[in-house]
Amino acid sequence: MRVSTRGDYGIRAMLDLALHYGQGPIPLRAVAERQQLSEHYLEQLMGALRKANLVTSVRGAQGGYELAAPPQEVRVGDILRALEGPLEPRPVSADGDEGPDTVAYYGAQVLWRSLAETIQATVDSLTLDMLCREGAREKARNSAYMYHI
Repeated sequence: MRVSTRGDYGIRAMLDLALHYGQGPIPLRAVAERQQLSEHYLEQLMGALRKANLVTSVRGAQGGYELAAPPQEVRVGDILRALEGPLEPRPVSADGDEGPDTVAYYGAQVLWRSLAETIQATVDSLTLDMLCREGAREKARNSAYMYHI
């Protein structure tokens, strides 16, 4: 499975909204500036996230976007599925080709199914709140001063 810029930027934008949760609608321009992303591209991503009921939008001078639920309830898997589609490690055959009737073929199917289940379980166990907290810890570790004598 490969996550495109849609998934990466979408997660970053949602984390930004999570960090400002409870402050009312956040202008997309502010998110784009803080995350150093294209505002136009974020507009496209927010449309998909709004359709998935993950964000709400408010029009007007005081408008912007906000999470549709508290950060503790927004799962990373839901965001990625809204932006990337199914989270499978490899595409499912569209023509229904079953493949050869061999142990190797079925063994490979066990691998792909196991990977898909692990990916789903991992992204569905992570929430925006968890990533914000861990991101703050990681930033603090990387920003700590190092003194050399």
